[in-house]
Amino acid sequence: MSEKKAKLEQIKEGIEKLNLPEDKKSNSYKIIEEWYAEDKAMSELYADLAKVSETIKEYLSELGLV
Repeated sequence: MSEKKAKLEQIKEGIEKLNLPEDKKSNSYKIIEEWYAEDKAMSELYADLAKVSETIKEYLSELGLV
């Protein structure tokens, strides 16, 4: 299991322990999973772009995206 996936599971366990209604917990899970998917997609995009050119890595770094 990746470090990010492990962290996602820890967050989900933390949400489960909270004294919240089930619908709020469910919404929280959905939001966290969306963030995880977006982060994973961004990481994959960066890796693919970095293969194309070292210059792209520099631009992304200057923009604060990596």
